[in-house]
Formats: sequence, C-alpha cells, structure tokens
Amino acid sequence: MKSFASDNYAGVLPEIMEALQKANSQHARSYGADEITKKTTTLFKEVFDADADVYFVFNGTGANVLSISSATQSYNAVLCSDTSHIYNDESSAPETFTGCRFFPLAANDKGKLDINTINERLIRKGDVHYPQTAMLSITQATEYGTVYTPQEIKDIAGLTKENGLYLHMDGSRFFNAAASLGCGLKDISSKAGVDILSLGGTKAGMMFGEAVVVFNKELSKHIAYKQKQVIQLASKTRFIAAQFEAMLQNELWRMTATHANKMAELLCKSISKNRQVKITRPVQANAVFAEIPRAWYEPLQVHYPFYVWKDSTHEVRFMCSWDTKEEEIEKFVQAIDALPE
Repeated sequence: MKSFASDNYAGVLPEIMEALQKANSQHARSYGADEITKKTTTLFKEVFDADADVYFVFNGTGANVLSISSATQSYNAVLCSDTSHIYNDESSAPETFTGCRFFPLAANDKGKLDINTINERLIRKGDVHYPQTAMLSITQATEYGTVYTPQEIKDIAGLTKENGLYLHMDGSRFFNAAASLGCGLKDISSKAGVDILSLGGTKAGMMFGEAVVVFNKELSKHIAYKQKQVIQLASKTRFIAAQFEAMLQNELWRMTATHANKMAELLCKSISKNRQVKITRPVQANAVFAEIPRAWYEPLQVHYPFYVWKDSTHEVRFMCSWDTKEEEIEKFVQAIDALPE
C-alpha cells in the first residue's frame, strides 16, 4: 500500500537503516554518554552555528512537551495557532505534563500567525487572576504545509523578546521548510531568534526519534531533569543520535525533503487539472490541501489513504514523502479521473 495520508506512513531511509546497523555493532555507554551521541551533538552545533544543547527523545509529542516544560511553570500560558499540532493532535499531553493553559490564536489563510494577532493576545501581564503568558509556539512547516520565511520568524522573535516570552518552534517538518526556502537550518532557527526547537526526524525518514535543540541557555538549567520526568530519556540514546548523524551529514535531509516537496508540487499540478478539485492552500512544502467531492472519499481511500481535514467543506490533505514516486502520483490521478462526476 502507498498512501498520501501522512509521511509517517513511509518507511525508513536506507541511509538510516545503515546508521542503525552500524550503531548496533558493539556495546556503548547508556543515556547519551556514548561516543555517537557526543559526535552527533557536535554536528548539531556546527550545522546550526550555535552552542546548542541537544536532547534526543522518542517522539514528537515528547519533544514538544519537553520543550514547553523547560520554559514554563504550571501557572503559565502558551500561545499557539488554532491549527497547530500541539493544540489539535497531541490530546491533553501538553497540558497534562506542563500544567499550562494553551490559548489558540487564529491562523491566517496560509496557516500562519501574524504579528498583529499575536500582539492582541499579549494581555493582563502581572494579573494574578490570569495565566501568565510565557511562551509562543509556531509550527514550521505549518499544519497547512506553508512556511515561515526567515524574516517572518525574526519579526515574531522580536515581538516575543520585547514581551519577555520564549519562542518555541514545532519542527516536525522542519527539513521540508528549509528545503522549500532553499536556506540552511540555522537561518530559520538559531539565527532567526528561536529559543528552542522540536526537530522532527520520523516524518523525514527516520525509524523513530526527534531532537530538542536548545539555543537559549536559560532553558538548559532544568531541561535534563525534565527529560527524565516526562519519560523521554532513552537508555540507548545512540540509536536516535545515529539517525540524526546520518540525516545531517552531507545534507541528506535536503535531498529527501526536496524530493518530497517536488512530489507535492507535481501532485498539486496533476490533480488541479480536474475541474472538481479545488486547491485550497499554497503548496510550499510536502502537503497538498484540496476540496474534493465527498463521494470520492471511500473509493479513493481504498487504494490511496488520505486524511479528511475539514469535512464541512470537503477539504482533504494529501502528503508526499521521501519515497513518493511519480508513477504513484500518475496512478492516483488516473483513479481520480475514473470517478464519476
């Protein structure tokens, strides 16, 4: 089965499998004290051009929970987009582990938060009757597959710093965003004013694992203890680190993310020729959003699973991944064209 439901459905990159096998060849110290983890952490510092602290975790929810908990107390509030993953798709995990109130802000038609929307929600500072805002979280690429430019991130970071907030970036598809912009990873993170980054690996072709990259040293004071507390400290950390080492070396991430993005562009161009398909969002990363007839759901999903995003308007999401092939898109388009009008 091939699907357009999620890049999580895809398998593991051959280079990642090789790295895992290599890491499995001998014994190594546990809990991140091994040489692979140390080497990969140094590589992170070089790639992001920052004296960053790196914490390897099991999954995306864990990465976000750890990032947010490192910067907040239970009386704090976190601002995020109303379409964000941390608000819509991580159940109550962020609230449960952090104790914070999460306030969703209206994203624009491109799925992004703008300065005015954020600024309007920075209220009641110092009011003991109101949760005190400590962090803003933005998603890169967004849940609509659009990307924040380096300047947009810098503008948001400027606003958060003016108001004493930390800026968190949820980067489950961070590699796709950087590939789309044609920039380095540092240009949309460490050099743009991001304090802490949840860097996704699984959707990019890793078997498991994400990384929390801390740029603001203030957040490093307690984060190691938080990692243990939120059940994200792996005893065999080297198996996560080894995957990131392979991903960052020679910019493997850029090659695979660029391919996924190009497949999304091709998919968009191909299905938009059908007059019953309406593309609803700009295609900037590896996601295509479109409105299709409701009657298409079942016959299409038999062979090509996808997610219904907004049932009231028949908006669906098609995702491409590192292993999406042109011929699979052609077959999908043929399946669409064979459906009755």
